[in-house]
Amino acid sequence: MSGEEEQGRLDRGDGTALAWRRRRGRGPGVVFLGGFNSDMTGSKAEDLSAFCAGRGQAFLRFDYSGHGASGGHFVDGTIGRWAEDAAAVLAALTEGPQILVGSSMGGWIALLLALRQRERVAGLIGIAAAPDFTTRIEAALPAEARAAMAREGVWHRPSAYGDPYPITRALIEEGRRHLLLQAGVPLAVPVRLLQGQRDPDVPWEHALRIAEAIEGPDVQVVLVKDGDHRLSRPQDLRLLRRVLGAMLEGG
Repeated sequence: MSGEEEQGRLDRGDGTALAWRRRRGRGPGVVFLGGFNSDMTGSKAEDLSAFCAGRGQAFLRFDYSGHGASGGHFVDGTIGRWAEDAAAVLAALTEGPQILVGSSMGGWIALLLALRQRERVAGLIGIAAAPDFTTRIEAALPAEARAAMAREGVWHRPSAYGDPYPITRALIEEGRRHLLLQAGVPLAVPVRLLQGQRDPDVPWEHALRIAEAIEGPDVQVVLVKDGDHRLSRPQDLRLLRRVLGAMLEGG
């Protein structure tokens, strides 16, 4: 069994404090990377924390700047900035190889980290992974949204998960610098992609596109026919535990 969960705040280097929670334990460690406009207290993060505690496995979760308990403002965030947050947390709070578990946007961040810090990543699990999602948002922007972004730099997009949330011009434009699927993704670590086929935000075919782009041989896609975007039902969490457990055991 791993010890009690620690928590703290890490200065990302510019005075913005990133909130984190960590369980110490054996390696490889597990790092959870949340989604766009989410935080580290969601059901997947909580379930993974308990799962790793039961195995004595090291586990880390955190909030990007402008998310959850971290400092900063959401509207100042971009894919690059949030990837820097993740890199700072990985460097300061983990040791040795890690398995990255990325949900939605966190799947994009996880892929970026795996490409940039290959020696630190032992495997990757994507849950409705959404690399390049800013291009889909941009393509679907209605005329009034484009006008608002041109005029004010931000548009508040309606959400099925709560209040409308801001989509900034900076998010869209800066996201173009981090696109992955226009070329091959040279990863050799094991990759598992869990994807609901009733996901209204990330088409299930996107998981196949990611798998095709990854150049390594050990890539598996698991489609959940009645699964939604969050994949947070009890049966979805059991699936995630099985997939993570197998990866931790080398399978």
